[in-house]
Amino acid sequence: MREYFSRRRAALRSLLADSGVDALLVTDLLNIRYLTGFTGSNAALLVHGSGDDKTIFCTDGRYQVQSATEVPDLERVLDRASAAKLADLAAEKKLGKTGFESQHVSVEQHEDLKVRFDRVELVRTPGLVEQLRLVKDEQEIEALRQACAAADRALEDLVSAGGLRPGRTELDVARDLENRMLGHGSTGPSFDTIVAAGANSAIPHHRPTSAVLATGGFVKIDFGATVDGYHSDMTRTFVIGKPAAWQEEIYELVQRAQAAGCDAVLPGAEVSEVDKAARGVIVEAGRGEEFGHGLGHGVGLQVHEAPSLATTGVGTLSAGMAVTVEPGVYLPGRGGVRIEDTLVVREGTPELLTLSTKELVVV
Repeated sequence: MREYFSRRRAALRSLLADSGVDALLVTDLLNIRYLTGFTGSNAALLVHGSGDDKTIFCTDGRYQVQSATEVPDLERVLDRASAAKLADLAAEKKLGKTGFESQHVSVEQHEDLKVRFDRVELVRTPGLVEQLRLVKDEQEIEALRQACAAADRALEDLVSAGGLRPGRTELDVARDLENRMLGHGSTGPSFDTIVAAGANSAIPHHRPTSAVLATGGFVKIDFGATVDGYHSDMTRTFVIGKPAAWQEEIYELVQRAQAAGCDAVLPGAEVSEVDKAARGVIVEAGRGEEFGHGLGHGVGLQVHEAPSLATTGVGTLSAGMAVTVEPGVYLPGRGGVRIEDTLVVREGTPELLTLSTKELVVV
């Protein structure tokens, strides 16, 4: 069970050698969880760049028992000022150049570290752990798969129980869905659930209100579950009662665009080209201005992480990356449609993790 954390730290040590540093001070809690499995609220990690795993883990006394269970394979130090303590140890061990996660360190923290690193050269090394987190291993993909399954089952329960009936409020539906995800193994929602009814469905990131679901309107639901710290992300759009012609038109358009985007999720694909594959379908239909956000994003320990599938996105997809594909068309004052899936990039065709139907469901 601990072997995959050891493999991740070994991969990080290779990056340290390539970056020309002797060690890395890791202070971001998500990166620490990725490298060790620790889930507490205070910790730091000092990763040596040598061939052996000489990583030192530090947390405070509140987590003495928890860390013994979650991080049994590393040298552990207890100190409330975890990062400062490891900085002192780096200086004592004369580690030489020591990198730090500059994208996560405040100005105040940096000033404190500089004082403590008076005998060691402190070097900015942003994004090294995040670079590893781009490609998920099979343990991570299984957690994502379970999170997506919890969301799928909760949505199925909600719909079959009449949870989208006219008269319910957006807030009622959001709370109902989140509770159902908990019942299917989620430890909590990936983010604040979006339920947008009627004209509100034209607002991409609408927050649920006391607005009621009404016959003739769309209901857009963007939500996710969390399992073992990993997030799912899915959007489905429903219509209450018989859909109007304009509703069927934009739903079918978004459905085609989403399919084109999913088909483009291949190893080696430029992220901007994946966006273009879906966006082009909407642009060709004359509705390009009604799709105003990026196509998708990476998902993992954060619900929004690299890579960015957008017109301005940079980089290519690799097998093992987990991404969302979520085109939308939004008509202000009338309503909007978004369809979103979480997928894993695989050789050949991507693995679809969110399995709820993408046909227009009339409730």
